[in-house]
Amino acid sequence: MSDQPAFSQPIHDHPEIAARFRDIHPPLDMQAAIPEANRCLFCFDAPCTTACPTHINVPQFIKRIATGNLSGSARTILDANILGASCARACPVEVLCEGACVMHRYNKQPIQIARLQRFAMDALHESGSPLPFEPGADAGLSVALIGAGPASLACAAELRRRGIRARLYDARPLPGGLNTYGVAEYKLPFAESLREIEMLSQLGVEFHMNTTIDTAKLAELEREHNAIFLGVGLGAIHKLGIGSEDLPGVTNALDLIADYKSGKLTTVPERVVVVGAGNTAIDAAIASVRLGAIEVHIAYRRGPEQMSAFSFEYEHAKSEGVKFLWHVLPTGIHGDESVEALKLTRLATTDDGSIVPQPGSEFSLPADWIVLAIGQGTHSAFLATNGSDAAKVQLERGRILIDRASGQTSNPKFFAGGDCTNGGREVVDAVADGKRAGIGIAAWLEGQHVQA
Repeated sequence: MSDQPAFSQPIHDHPEIAARFRDIHPPLDMQAAIPEANRCLFCFDAPCTTACPTHINVPQFIKRIATGNLSGSARTILDANILGASCARACPVEVLCEGACVMHRYNKQPIQIARLQRFAMDALHESGSPLPFEPGADAGLSVALIGAGPASLACAAELRRRGIRARLYDARPLPGGLNTYGVAEYKLPFAESLREIEMLSQLGVEFHMNTTIDTAKLAELEREHNAIFLGVGLGAIHKLGIGSEDLPGVTNALDLIADYKSGKLTTVPERVVVVGAGNTAIDAAIASVRLGAIEVHIAYRRGPEQMSAFSFEYEHAKSEGVKFLWHVLPTGIHGDESVEALKLTRLATTDDGSIVPQPGSEFSLPADWIVLAIGQGTHSAFLATNGSDAAKVQLERGRILIDRASGQTSNPKFFAGGDCTNGGREVVDAVADGKRAGIGIAAWLEGQHVQA
């Protein structure tokens, strides 16, 4: 829309960041893409399509690449997943589509589905062609979407294709959620996320940034719109609860990633310790290496077999020089004016599987920076009803409960999807949630209209 801000240009220009965070999987060119596409068996009942949470018709989009129909390939992808470009870069395809490829049965390398998907999407962007579909005829309806991350973006796209006005509200200055601020730059560059946002602007999605939604604002939006979609993600990363966590030199993984992606952070101290062993912890540790740290450790209270990070992420971290400390518990932070060391205690596993500190096993690990990556809290306090502790929608341990088929909450006017409902999964899962919710909202609004 003409009155919407342009998001296509990055807000920073740091060549050293681009050099340090080059693509982990470089793009294919035409000479490589066509032979790779022709390796595909174009399965009729393709397990790769089933394994994709958004159910992209993988054989179809690859077949169109093989025949030179790149615009048709991009349309196939976008019909199923409006964030097909970012998912091609950020998805853990090793455990999704490529992990399900039939080539594994023949002891052959799986088709490089993600790189082919990126090839088709890059070709569309570079051609300058508009989005291969237009918004539907104006339905005279509007939906407020709280949060501008992948779930809300996917939901908004479905609404616009049905002629429903979609207004996104987010506290940050730029849309995209974790795609923009939280996915490692070597997977999904800052500028690439914003390029995708620009495409959604062309579809008529409206963005209202730097807007914090509290209880009063939510009530206002509820009055002004026909439905509400909650795509608020998760809250702040948990604290260790060991004191001295307000010392300079203690940060968290999401702030670290957001700061270097936006250009605010271009270097880190020499000795970094990341606490936690999920995929975000891995990303923070690798980023620390690439930002100049000489020694980077990941400290985790259990062993490698219990870590939540994918095995290929673990191997990647080791290849970058990250060191792992298993079965350790942070018990203190040393330092007067800033962090000097992290105090750790070794843990032992008991017969019942619990872990307990080993007496006399305490030691200090020198550190200039401690990065917390031990999970996030929920973000649902704003859902409280004015003057009451009751929430507008049903919650379970802070997560929003929904009907998985439609995204509808216990309050019929409210729908939700993404991390605020599942506790934190992949970008493609959030897209799938938003897509289902967009369809669900449209169906519910149509039912309301018929009843009226």
